[in-house]
Amino acid sequence: MTVIEDLHTAIGRRRGVLLVGRISIGASILVSVIGQMATSLTFWHEQGAHNVTQNAVNYLSFFTVESNILSLVLLGMLVAAQLGGPRLGRRFDVLLLGATSYMVVTGIVYNALMRGIELPPAATLDWANEVLHLIAPLWMVIDRIASTRESELRWRDVGTVLLFPATWLAYTLLRAPGTPEEAIENPYWYPHLDPSTYDEGYFGVATTCLAVTALLVIAAAAQVALSRWQRLKRNYAC
Repeated sequence: MTVIEDLHTAIGRRRGVLLVGRISIGASILVSVIGQMATSLTFWHEQGAHNVTQNAVNYLSFFTVESNILSLVLLGMLVAAQLGGPRLGRRFDVLLLGATSYMVVTGIVYNALMRGIELPPAATLDWANEVLHLIAPLWMVIDRIASTRESELRWRDVGTVLLFPATWLAYTLLRAPGTPEEAIENPYWYPHLDPSTYDEGYFGVATTCLAVTALLVIAAAAQVALSRWQRLKRNYAC
């Protein structure tokens, strides 16, 4: 009985750590999104882009912002479930699979390709930038690995994860030409999506997008594999 009791104690401690972490990271994401939005709107207004509604839509069109907002909502649902809220089912598992994959890509792409890009000091809130591009993505990976929940992921869910990025990419490429130049130098937001940064134009964009897609597939497939391994481990233990 001692071994079983020790196991239950360890699981209880892990759940406690996850609860505190989810609340802390969720609050950090919320404050960072709001703080960076206020900073961006102020900067763009000073640059001559005075349409607040359009600027707000542009800010919320960042893949980073959308991924973090989705993660914030899902972390809140996990906290609610831990505190006695409704049971989270398979639909939630698929959403969490997507959010974690998007955050992984956000962290890798930013830190590998964009960290060295200098932006006007007044345009970026440095601490919020670190939360949204490094701390929150790392937590989503840690949370997924350490979670005691049994998810119901299937291999076909990897394809589902690609639906949102594909829609976002189409929206971004169509929206970019109408983005006020005063708001940002690159209307595509991300340099690797701007055809003018490549000698090959849109072919260069397509190549980069395929590489990011491969990264998304790997991130999602790794989570599905982890979920299946955890289920097999629990079944074997029973």
